[in-house]
Amino acid sequence: MQEFYHKWHSQYLSRDFEMLVFGHSGIPLILFPTSNGRYYENKDNGLINSVEWLLNEGKIKIYCPDGFDWESWYNFDIHPADRIKTHIAYEKLIINDVIQFACFETNSHKVAVAGCSFGGYHAANLAFKYPDKIHSLFCLGGSFDIKPFILGHYDEDCYFNNPPDYLPGLDDKWYLNNISKMKIVLGTGENDICLDENRSLSWILAQKNINHWLDVKPNGVHDWQDWNQMFPHYLGNCF
Repeated sequence: MQEFYHKWHSQYLSRDFEMLVFGHSGIPLILFPTSNGRYYENKDNGLINSVEWLLNEGKIKIYCPDGFDWESWYNFDIHPADRIKTHIAYEKLIINDVIQFACFETNSHKVAVAGCSFGGYHAANLAFKYPDKIHSLFCLGGSFDIKPFILGHYDEDCYFNNPPDYLPGLDDKWYLNNISKMKIVLGTGENDICLDENRSLSWILAQKNINHWLDVKPNGVHDWQDWNQMFPHYLGNCF
């Protein structure tokens, strides 16, 4: 399994940014870390090895960008309005640096996105906001609501970065048509602390007639042991 390390200076964050890439060819997949996680987290916890056969066969190529939650959502030393602005800067980096690079390397027009826990938020929010750039979404034990991080503050930026808020009111046909074309998998477990969030998001998607797969693993919990089983199962079925 090929592994590459990339480091560059980001104009969006005004600092160096790091990323690991796995595989030699195939469908590009952007895999986010969990809360406050780093670019090597998914490798260290076995998620990359769980799909090694797909990587070696050239079915997929996985891009693991660094996180930035400690400067945005989890940075309680700054005002909530500044947390959301910091997140938006991170999102610009993902769109303009990571996704463009992944598409260039693989000669693709779109990418898949995935993440566990709060990494599921990053993947889902990106997919629903930029459905013309994303063809598949895989959330494992995903958490999708940012309200716990903004402590009662609420503005337009908060609304448009909180899927449980903006999706119910979404009626733009361009967005709905593009989202409907996606492969969407919401994987969770019977004992997952984020089970209710996944059921809620599934209900919202169903109300919009957006086809998706809500998979509730019997006795499943919110941990890597289950995510390492879910990830190859979902990717193997879809790719």
